[in-house]
Amino acid sequence: MAAFTELVFSGVQPTGNLHLGNYLGAVKRFVEMQERDAQCLYCVVDMHAITVWQDPEALRGQIREVTAAFLAAGIDPKRAIVFNQSQVPQHAELAWIFNCVARLGWLNRMTQFKEKAGKDRENASIGLYDYPVLMAADILAYRATHVPVGEDQKQHLELTRDIAQKFNTDFSGSIAAHGHGEAFFPMTEPLIGGPAARVMSLRDGSKKMSKSDPSDNARINLTDEADTIAQKIRRAKTDSEPLPSEIAGLKERPEADNLVGIYAALAGITREEVLRDFGGAQFSTFKPALADLAVASLAPIAGEMRRLTADPGHIDAVLADGAGRAETIAAQTLDAVKDIVGFVRRSPNLQAVR
Repeated sequence: MAAFTELVFSGVQPTGNLHLGNYLGAVKRFVEMQERDAQCLYCVVDMHAITVWQDPEALRGQIREVTAAFLAAGIDPKRAIVFNQSQVPQHAELAWIFNCVARLGWLNRMTQFKEKAGKDRENASIGLYDYPVLMAADILAYRATHVPVGEDQKQHLELTRDIAQKFNTDFSGSIAAHGHGEAFFPMTEPLIGGPAARVMSLRDGSKKMSKSDPSDNARINLTDEADTIAQKIRRAKTDSEPLPSEIAGLKERPEADNLVGIYAALAGITREEVLRDFGGAQFSTFKPALADLAVASLAPIAGEMRRLTADPGHIDAVLADGAGRAETIAAQTLDAVKDIVGFVRRSPNLQAVR
């Protein structure tokens, strides 16, 4: 651990097919993080998934599919730690301690709960309401310094920082007494960025691309065949105007802005560079170029995912190895937290009472 200057943590829920938005907003960035001087932990957050009901058999398959997507996209399980959340019990244990640190008013301000619970809020699960506290435990179990997140998770990361700050303040004397300096938990920094940090629907540029959208043409699934990818790009909603030459010209043109952002993210260039190459072009020219780029970028991932998911034993072995490595780090954090809050920890050296 001491060899790294940063510890990066992030997770993806195993709920339904992963799509282009998940890839560009999360998985592609995870791969890039491997090149930083950082210890990277990438988690399949299956405990978050069950905040709404999941079919058990389907959930098992989805956990393995997300893991396959990580590996197919280029995450190296020898360089990064790849695991699923439920195999590391310290996440849930630390979440309970954080439940006693966090405040009701903080959770009442979480906009995602209001959006997901909708009008039937009284019938939502406690888990859905408490989701941000578990997310804080996910991150702080490793005392992560950085978390790549989308804009929709930024508020949750702010809550993580609030919990860390309150814990550090509430237990400042005990933290110092146990040799942890002035603060135990770091103020984790969000990593939000990239030209397509928020990928929108191919059918409606005002809505985020979603695995729950009833139209499969609204998204590009990571498991889509090459012909399907190209067809969805060709059918993507656009307007009748040519592409502008300046970024300002994309204002009030959400579908055009979305497609330009997707091209930029897949090509690893800026929106400005895309418009420099395609400004003034009609969509009849731009869409085929985008389709070719999307197929070249995504079709190999889909093929590798199919190969990996055909061998669930290998995926399970990757997850088990990652969980063991993750738990080594999380157990050290939780042991220190238990000492700080005043718990009496079980000693493995004590003899049983006779």
